Amino acid sequence: MQHFKALTEPIKNRLLHLHPERLSRASDPAILAVALGATLYTPATRSSLPQAIRKQAAAGCLSMVVCLEDAVPDKDVPAAEENLISALAELAGDDPGELPLIFIRCRTPEQLLDIGRRAGATLDAVYGFVLPKFENETGRGRAFLAALRLLNAEANRTGTPHPQPLMVMPIIEDPSTTHVESRIRVLTDNLALVEEFRDLVLSIRLGATDMSSAFGLRRSRDLTIYNVKVVANIIGDVVNIFGRTASGWVISGPVWEHYVNTERVLRPQLRATPFEAANESDLRQRILLDNLDGLIREIELDLANGLLGKTVIHPSHVPVVHAMCVVSHEEYLDALDIVGDADGGVKASAYGNKMNEVKPHRAWAERTLLRARAFGVAHPGISFVELLEASMR
Repeated sequence: MQHFKALTEPIKNRLLHLHPERLSRASDPAILAVALGATLYTPATRSSLPQAIRKQAAAGCLSMVVCLEDAVPDKDVPAAEENLISALAELAGDDPGELPLIFIRCRTPEQLLDIGRRAGATLDAVYGFVLPKFENETGRGRAFLAALRLLNAEANRTGTPHPQPLMVMPIIEDPSTTHVESRIRVLTDNLALVEEFRDLVLSIRLGATDMSSAFGLRRSRDLTIYNVKVVANIIGDVVNIFGRTASGWVISGPVWEHYVNTERVLRPQLRATPFEAANESDLRQRILLDNLDGLIREIELDLANGLLGKTVIHPSHVPVVHAMCVVSHEEYLDALDIVGDADGGVKASAYGNKMNEVKPHRAWAERTLLRARAFGVAHPGISFVELLEASMR
């Protein structure tokens, strides 16, 4: 697996100062958590599920979630489970390096254990599970993690020939983690729980749809989730508790759910200047027509607020997320300068436009260099515009 592997070598050499690392399911979970990028959801009821997964992998998607929870009507759950089991049986014969990291979103701990047992050896096609409405007030979170530990033991995923256990990504979206009177207590308890099971938890995800639902809200395509203040406050609290440098958890950005062109209320949020400079005015128009300008703005705010990667529901979102995750040449030089100086102090940036304060900026620099390993570093003068244009051809 490698970001931008579909691009030809001449194009990658023209765009990238540092290429992304080649990764596999056996890679360190710390780098895989950063490299997830756009995590594409698909319902387990989808017909031709193996073909859809292969198609998205070939197009550059490195992580997918097959959903048995909210994306599936209650009456269709048995059929969805059978469709998923059948898909795993077909995908188990594929080269794992040609597949994305596949996760299954289960409704309950019991369903997680049941699906894992029924899949048997074909579970080798799966990297892990997504845990919805994660909380531990009722013991639900611990039950999920205990079920996973048991499944790993039963599937011999704790030693040779499978040293890498099945992993999980809890989703913060339960009302107890949303409502202000219980939020801090429950989030703090959740942090202690995932720290206890750190060897099984890949990253933390945010369920902004369920968060908004608790207040009867839904953002339009003209707004980002950060304009919905009550949800932005929840995200801030999650980052405050899970995103501290001492914890080191990767927190993924919330879902972007718009993909069909609709009537605009507000003016487009995408400046024309970067596209004109790159002679890509047509690309800007395509982005506006495909409802992607709001996504770009939200990703920018995700990164500014400590979130990395994003849940997406349409293939057109994937190249946008990945282009925005590439580290700029300026960021890369700043990070190298900061990490390379053990003595502290202040120095001007290599680009001569900002101050790099070594000790306060070190955590940012270390995270930036990890992102550079996963997504690469752009050449000087190359922006997300050129990267996106190459990826959307």
